[in-house]
Amino acid sequence: MKTLPLRLHPGDDLRRAIEAAVRAQGATAAFVLSGIGSLRPAAVRLAGADHATRIDADCELLSLAGSIAANGSHLHLSVADDQGRVVGGHAGYGCIVRTTAEVLVALLPDWHFAREPDAGTGFAELVVRPAPGG
Repeated sequence: MKTLPLRLHPGDDLRRAIEAAVRAQGATAAFVLSGIGSLRPAAVRLAGADHATRIDADCELLSLAGSIAANGSHLHLSVADDQGRVVGGHAGYGCIVRTTAEVLVALLPDWHFAREPDAGTGFAELVVRPAPGG
């Protein structure tokens, strides 16, 4: 495992920036171990929902975790508003860094992750394989 600490900047799309950073390392398997910072807006897809809810207010990013495959990511987050109310769910595209995001990613060079259709769930799910030549 190799760690990749990231500091994202105002205006960065949280999910896209993390995916791009992992790709830039040539990795096809990674996990987000931790993430904190601030967002505005936040795009959070709640459990069972088809679309993300947009929170167009300053939010503290309290936690961020998930997996990053060669063809997509599955990230969960929790955010708090200015009253301390917390909401959590899937991190969608459109979570925009407000002041900063500090993220720790674990790159797994011995592995290859992909998202493939799963007949049991009806979703593209994580498939874990040894890296080619590994």
